[in-house]
Amino acid sequence: MKALIQHKGRDIRIDLRRPIDISIPLSPRGPRAWYVEPMRISPVINAHFAGSVALNGSVNFNDVRFNPHGHGTHTECVGHISRSFASVNQALSQFFYHAQLITLLPQKATKDDAITKVGDLVITAAMLKQSIGETRPEALVIRTTPNDLSKLNRNYSDTNFPYFEREALQYLAEIGVEHLLVDLPSVDRESDGGALQAHHAFWKYPEDTRHTCTITEFIFVPDQISDGEYILNLQTAPLENDATPSRPVLYLIE
Repeated sequence: MKALIQHKGRDIRIDLRRPIDISIPLSPRGPRAWYVEPMRISPVINAHFAGSVALNGSVNFNDVRFNPHGHGTHTECVGHISRSFASVNQALSQFFYHAQLITLLPQKATKDDAITKVGDLVITAAMLKQSIGETRPEALVIRTTPNDLSKLNRNYSDTNFPYFEREALQYLAEIGVEHLLVDLPSVDRESDGGALQAHHAFWKYPEDTRHTCTITEFIFVPDQISDGEYILNLQTAPLENDATPSRPVLYLIE
C-alpha cells in the first residue's frame, strides 16, 4: 500500500507497508531515568476475582504502573514546564509531518556557565546548523552516537547524559521546527537546578509560547536507518497529561 502526499506544493510518495518504528516499548526491562523504579505490570487480585489466567482467573486483567517521563518513548508539550495545566493530547491536531533525521556525536563542553560544566557532553547550535543545512523540517529526529543497543534498557539516573545547550533549541525554534525527537531522557542537563533552559527555549515559554509544539524523548533509531528526509507519523496515547507514551513511525520518502 502506497500513499501520495501533497506537501507545500511537492508530491511525496511513501510505502505504508514499510514503517520504521523508532519507539522503545513500555516494559519492565525498558530504559528509565529520573530515579524511578522499573515499570510494573501486575494482575488485579481482590475478593472478587484474580486477574490472571495462570492463577485460575478467567482473564488476564493487569494494573500497569509507569511514569510517562521516566519510562519508554514519550511525547511532551509545554505543560511539562508551564504553571498552568496543558495537555499533550490537546496540543496535537494532526499526526503526519515532514521530518529530517540527523546523527550527531555530542562534544565535550570547553567552558563553564550557570548550567554547563567543562567536560559535559553537549549538542550545540553550530552542530545543528551544520547537520540540518538549508532544510526546514516540521519535525527533527536526532540520533546520537555511540548508538548501541544498551539504549533499549539503560538506567540513566545519575549518569549526566548528553544534553542540548539552550542556544541549540533556540535555533530550532527560530527555524520553525515544531516537533523534536531525541534518543535521550531529556533535552536538558540531568542536574540543572530546575532551570530546564532548553525546554524553555524550544517552547519559547513564557514570552511567546508555542503551544502546539512537542518534544519526544527516549526514541531509538537503529544504525541501518539512513539520515535524510522522511514522513513522520507521531502516534500518541490519548492521555490528558503533559506527557504521554508515544510511537513515532518514520516512512522513507521514495
